[in-house]
Amino acid sequence: MSITERVWGALTSMIKLEDKVVRQGEIIKAQQARLENLTERLIKLETTIELLIRASEYKRVK
Repeated sequence: MSITERVWGALTSMIKLEDKVVRQGEIIKAQQARLENLTERLIKLETTIELLIRASEYKRVK
């Protein structure tokens, strides 16, 4: 195996590795966006439940 083939092989491996890293970065960004969306929805749900609980307590007092 010549030096040129080894260098070419190393460059090819680096390009493939870079592509994998870029794809993983995109997947992580998508997962982060989904997580943030779910967090927002959970906050809305918690707020709604809390308001319903307070409303039911208020009706009991009357």
